[in-house]
This record gives sequence, structure tokens and C-alpha cells, in this order.
Amino acid sequence: MNDYRTIRGASVAEIEEKHSRFIASAAFADTEEKALAFLEKIRSENRTARHNVFAYCLREGNRVRYSDDGEPAKTAGTPVLECIQHRELKDVIVVVTRYFGGILLGTGGLVRAYTASAAAALDAAQVVTVRACVRCRVTVEYGLYERAMLLINGAGAQAEEPVFTDKVELCFVLPAGQEQPLIPAFRELTRGAAQLECSEPFYTPF
Repeated sequence: MNDYRTIRGASVAEIEEKHSRFIASAAFADTEEKALAFLEKIRSENRTARHNVFAYCLREGNRVRYSDDGEPAKTAGTPVLECIQHRELKDVIVVVTRYFGGILLGTGGLVRAYTASAAAALDAAQVVTVRACVRCRVTVEYGLYERAMLLINGAGAQAEEPVFTDKVELCFVLPAGQEQPLIPAFRELTRGAAQLECSEPFYTPF
């Protein structure tokens, strides 16, 4: 599996166009079940809304789905989908809820409003890259703790909270392959006393 971009958690943004409210909700969803569950959640929270337009892109099978939910064809779901695709995001769903304000927007106005609201929600989201990573563990003496952390931070790793016992246990995550220079570095730092243990690669936001 190649690296890909997605969002962490969920985000919400709202715009108003000629008294119509467009509330865009974006969320991470790596399966169709999760995407549809999020859609139903938004629908249940907005039962009086005129439309709940949605689009999602899943990495698995490159599955794409969208709906205009009663708006004129290609004025709602398509612009939302294009916002996701333009940012090259996967495993993302965006639902745009419209509360009608009494003034017709026309096809051009609808496209602009759905595009702007979806873009605002994605702009508010935390974009992360999912990539192959390894989790590493090493135990060092207290006197080497700060120098060990310099090595870990210098490698660009995400360090976990250290565990202090009679020694210091350090765990951290970094992209697969970037742990290789740390193996001899920790061996030299500890004069061969510490062994860097690393997991098999797994995919996670990094």
C-alpha cells in the first residue's frame, strides 16, 4: 500500500448564501460502513434541513460515491466530491447540510456554495499522511536519557511518554526505513549495551 493523505477526526464549517445556511461536516472514514454511519448521524442531527448532500472517497477499491440529495444534477454532490479529489484525500466523507433560506440560488450559485462550504470544512480539518511506520523501543541508563532523546527527535520520530524504572524505556514511531541509522547510533551511545527493537511495518497517520 502506498502512502496517502487523509484527515484526522472530524471538522465542521458553515457559510451563508442568500439566507441559505450550508453546514459542511468532514470526517475520516476508511470503510463504506463508517462513511454511511457518519452520513446518518448528520441526517439525524438535521432532520428539518432541506438537503444533506454528501460525497466520499475510499482508498480501498478506489471507491467513490456522491449524492445531490434533491438538488439539481451536478450542482451539489459533484462539487463536494471535486473538493475532496482536488486535495488528493482518501478515506474522507463530506456532508453538506443546507437549510433553505427562501431564495433560489441557480445552478451557478449552488455550485459555488457547495464548493465553498466543503472547502471550508476540509481547510479546517487536520490533514495527515498515512504511511508505513515502525514502533521502536530502547532502554538506556538515566545518564544517557537526554542524549537518547536528541537522537530520537533528530530522526523526526514521534516519541511516546518515557517509562522510568531503574533505567529509562523509550518508545517511538517513525517511518519505516528511518530507524536504520538509529541502530548503530544507539549501539555507539550505549557502547553496545542497548539494543533497538523495532516492530514490523504498519500503516498509521504520521
